[in-house]
Amino acid sequence: MANSPTLTPVTSPWMHDLMRENHLLYELLEKHGSPINIHYMDAMDQNFLSFQQVFEEVGIKYKMFFARKANKTKAAVSKASELGMGIDTASYQEYIQCIEMGINPSDLIITAAVKTRELVEKAVLNGSVLLIDNEDECDLVQEMAVKVNREAKIGFRLSGFFFKERKLNSRFGFDLLEIDRFVTKNFLQSKKYSQLLYKGLHFHLNGYSTEERAYALAQTLAFAQLLAKKGLRTEFIDIGGGFLVNYLQDKIEWDYFNLSLRKAISGIIPPITYNNDGLGLELYGGILHGELKTYPFWNTQPKESFLRQILSHKNQKQQTLAEVAAQEEIEIRMEPGRSMLDQTGLTLARVAFRKRDSIGDWLVGLEMNMTQMLSGSADFLLDPYVLYQRKEEGEPVEVFFTGAYCLERDILLKRKIRLPKLPHIGDMVVFVNTAGYMMHFFESSAHLFPLATNLIWNRETKNNGIEIAHFQNDEDL
Repeated sequence: MANSPTLTPVTSPWMHDLMRENHLLYELLEKHGSPINIHYMDAMDQNFLSFQQVFEEVGIKYKMFFARKANKTKAAVSKASELGMGIDTASYQEYIQCIEMGINPSDLIITAAVKTRELVEKAVLNGSVLLIDNEDECDLVQEMAVKVNREAKIGFRLSGFFFKERKLNSRFGFDLLEIDRFVTKNFLQSKKYSQLLYKGLHFHLNGYSTEERAYALAQTLAFAQLLAKKGLRTEFIDIGGGFLVNYLQDKIEWDYFNLSLRKAISGIIPPITYNNDGLGLELYGGILHGELKTYPFWNTQPKESFLRQILSHKNQKQQTLAEVAAQEEIEIRMEPGRSMLDQTGLTLARVAFRKRDSIGDWLVGLEMNMTQMLSGSADFLLDPYVLYQRKEEGEPVEVFFTGAYCLERDILLKRKIRLPKLPHIGDMVVFVNTAGYMMHFFESSAHLFPLATNLIWNRETKNNGIEIAHFQNDEDL
């Protein structure tokens, strides 16, 4: 048997406390069905404090907004609000739910890629900031503001930043070379948008380069200084989200996986992924092309380190960007999602069958589907845990975990997973650290499958016991 690389995840004590309670987890599956998402929201405290410490170090005004799209639970919103965060909403439904939960409208921002008339009207009525992407949105917001006779608070989303002689293209935002003309013409030289009250600037870059973000912030600060000279004050600059999380314990494992994947695709060793999927790498004429299209599950600049690198970057005048923001009295905002949810969740699923496929690989079918643990990444590169019900010995085995959709590609993890023994029907598989984007972002109910139940663990500190009563359905909050 080939030895597929292991990728050991970073975990928290609460996860292992739960996994030691096999009987309780099986009771939860019996009660709620498979899969289940379990959240422990107190883990958000440390994530928040890690960012807060950086802002306090550099001495600038700041505000953090939790990116709601990363996880749909109301508990995450409540916890973020309890920590003093605002909420970044990306749809009418997200916005209205926050309002109904009692979140102050001044703590809500709207970043929706498509802003409907009803969303814009509600935001204007409530006084929440709308981050504007294009001229048509300006027209819509002006129309709604006139309709309800209110001023609309807005910020402009920027894109097209220059980075080392190339332009960072995006489908979102006003181009950096065009925004000055647009604002000057429509906000300073005319009253076309008389009901729009300018508050600040925003950007969100794809990828995970701190240097690109630093260049974008430097250029955004420079634009804010230009607007100030024209009499338009910028109150905030929002640098978006995308702050890295480190998921893995061991860099050596990560390097070995990358090496093994390249060898497998090149035919040097047996495949370590389903159908020898290169996860972005392809072999043409004996030469490997492309790059790994997964999240950088191992990285050395997670969370606060990522933020610190951006704010400590120096501009051409050798000022740090934090110093420029302080000088201009501009509040720096950010929208962490994944990084605020690090270590807050896990997903449980029950084994439905085991079989060998036509080429002899073991497939272990789970009572869940690919959309219930799926993000934009080519694969989720963390080893799961298997909770065996039987104590019997077994032989080590390598398996692929498959899902319940009638699709050849419903492979829950494309990577072959090494286990101490083959699971039995009814055994449980635990995928850890799934709260950020993995649980909900693409979850669907094709085949009329129900969506996964989201449980919130309200951990009792008075005793060591864990009971079913300590788990609350998020829908009941």
